[in-house]
This record gives sequence, C-alpha cells and structure tokens, in this order.
Amino acid sequence: MTTPLLFDLELSCSPTHAFETWTTRASHWWPKGHTVTGDGNTAVVFEPRQGGRVFERAPDGTEHDWGRISVWDPPGRLVYTWHIGADASSETEVEIRFDPGPDGTTFVRIEHRGWAALGAAADARRTLNTQGWGALLPAFRAGCTASTPGT
Repeated sequence: MTTPLLFDLELSCSPTHAFETWTTRASHWWPKGHTVTGDGNTAVVFEPRQGGRVFERAPDGTEHDWGRISVWDPPGRLVYTWHIGADASSETEVEIRFDPGPDGTTFVRIEHRGWAALGAAADARRTLNTQGWGALLPAFRAGCTASTPGT
C-alpha cells in the first residue's frame, strides 16, 4: 500500500512549544531505539533552516544522516525527507503541521508520504514506519508535557 500515513494529535501546549520540542529538544524525547546507533546518549539534530540536515550524532562524534529539511516555517509547518538507516536514494517525506487549537492547545497533523518511489520495498518500509510512529508519537507527547514552554 502506498497511501500516506496520517497521524493526528492534540497537545496541551502552544504550536511554538510543540514545534520547538520536535525540532530543538528531540534529543530529550526521541526513543533511543529509533536511532541508528541505539546509544542512549545519541543527539538528534534538526538544523533549523530550509536545506538543514536531520541527523543523529553519537557520543564518539559519528553522524548518521536521516534526511533534509525542505520547509522550515516555525511554528506552523515542518517538512523533511526521511531515510533513517538507509541511503538517501530511498527517502520518503514527512510533513508536520502545528495548528493552534482552543485554550492554548495544538493540533498536530503528520503526513508521511512518498512510498511509491520505493518500488517493491514500499509496503515493507511503510509497515516498519507505521510501527515506528506508534512508539515515536507517545514519546513526543510526553516530551511536550515534560518540557516547560520557553525552556
């Protein structure tokens, strides 16, 4: 199946806080099992600009590219390519919208797309990523709750 993966979350924080938690505080909430190294001290980095890298940096300084940012529009929208643990030629695309809700809440909409470009590997990669998002999103929610806005 090559249809996009879609996920919706409602968070009890502002879009600015949610965007910053996803991008500048990722090392604090990103599940360590969702890195190439699996090391608990691995840094997850989103370079804050269009064209910036998404990557992990292991404690020994080794870096593993995960993708590139194509849209950096804080606090409302983030789009990046995704190829963690694989070559960039097999990348997909993730788009995240952070929309304001009532009373300081945020509606987060994630669309992970581009599976058709993977050919015969599309279904298997989509299934793996469905499982990955299942672990990532609760960790992100907890990260938004654990960190104080503005810190």
